[in-house]
Amino acid sequence: MNEVVAREVLMLQAFETAQPAAPSWGDDDRAWATQHALQDDAVGASADTEAFEAFIAARARHAMQRLAPREPLAAGALARRLWRWRWVGWAMAAAFIGGLLADSIGSSQRINLLAPPLLAVLVWNGVVYLGLLGHALLRLLRRPPPPGALIGLTGRVLRLGRAVPGGTAPGASGAGSARALQSFAALWLRSSAPLSAARAATVLHAAAAALALGLIAGLYGRGLVLDYRAGWESTFLDAPSAHAILAALLAPAAALSGIALPDVGAFDALRSAHGVPGSGASAAPWLHLLALTLALVVVLPRALLALGSAARARWLARHVAVPLDDPYYQRLARLRAGDVARVFVVPYASPPGAQAAAALRALLAPALGDGLTIEIAPTLAFGAEDDAGASATPVPGTTLAVALFDLAATPEAENQGRFAQQLAARAPAGAAAIMLVDEAAFARRFSADPTRLAQRRDAWRRFAQACGSLPVFADLDATRLADPASAARAVQLAMRSPVQAAA
Repeated sequence: MNEVVAREVLMLQAFETAQPAAPSWGDDDRAWATQHALQDDAVGASADTEAFEAFIAARARHAMQRLAPREPLAAGALARRLWRWRWVGWAMAAAFIGGLLADSIGSSQRINLLAPPLLAVLVWNGVVYLGLLGHALLRLLRRPPPPGALIGLTGRVLRLGRAVPGGTAPGASGAGSARALQSFAALWLRSSAPLSAARAATVLHAAAAALALGLIAGLYGRGLVLDYRAGWESTFLDAPSAHAILAALLAPAAALSGIALPDVGAFDALRSAHGVPGSGASAAPWLHLLALTLALVVVLPRALLALGSAARARWLARHVAVPLDDPYYQRLARLRAGDVARVFVVPYASPPGAQAAAALRALLAPALGDGLTIEIAPTLAFGAEDDAGASATPVPGTTLAVALFDLAATPEAENQGRFAQQLAARAPAGAAAIMLVDEAAFARRFSADPTRLAQRRDAWRRFAQACGSLPVFADLDATRLADPASAARAVQLAMRSPVQAAA
């Protein structure tokens, strides 16, 4: 989906997942947007990703008809343009002027050929090209590299001042809306990171090419009115060695321009002793060679890189990826298909309390939808995880398999770990398996000692991480969550990092 549509989709996700909920968007609004999206002719009934993206795009478009008038800040954030191509032109103009005004030779009007004034520019661009080559190799090895420091910094500068504010407008709704707007800013920054990096790279490459052009123009401009002389000096190099270095550095420019380098004898005559500089030779041919080298090493490659980055940015602006594997979108997929989430819970060693079903519904509904069904299997006895007859198998159509543990138990890889991995292996294709730790009994027993509770939670976290997952802690004796926002985030994180099946 394109950039505009993706921002609407993520804005709606932020408002529908914000905790506390924003009063400007309720269940009736959700149902209204869903119904209109399902009736949209462009959505279709196909089950492929493209059709699903069309559905969530249509749903967000309809939702903005109600949400935007109620949330002026949200409407303003969506209407604000985050990128203008003329910014590249401004960056190039500033860089060109900077290069034009830079005194790249200095007041002495003498060029040391072994340390030409533009050498730093050439070396820096060589380092940049090596970095780009390293990034390309990492991509070939399927190891996505992080954006370079300058690209990342430029991307942040491009977004500076255009993030969604955390407050609310006068007359707008309260804390729920503020949390939703902040969530949208975080969602968009993550989804737009490749696009921002491509745009930042475009600015940097274009500005580097313009800077080099400015340096070349300034070099020739000052050369028209000043007499520059060329020479060289070195403590360690003799004339043949110094001549060989310059011949290698300037060979491409010499071949293209037809300007021949002096032989070793003539080059030796340009040598000056410290404190006795001598007059040197005219720097005109050397300036031509340096300018052409700058054009070949900097201007041309940077211009091509800028064009490539601009083309990539244009493509990414039309193909912004939203996290369709997020539980929020999985719930919408089931809603579109007219399906409901099915949760299969298998307690291990300790049976859950009488309020467990209601507590599980309150815990899981924000991530899976209010229409979910929950089936609690008989409790599996400790040590019976390898007993095929005793092990429960999730029913077909299960969306989420839950291994339910008691916080009071000490987690062990050969018991609780094996059970959770086997449950993940028996779950239907596409179903996630998570670890849910009931802390009701332990909290009642050690309510006066919060340190014990924290220590036991840490033990279960380390255990779950060893299984490649994240645990969810809940009090299944309580039908109302003390912190719904934290609980919803914990469930979503666990579903994104499910238990891996045993090998």
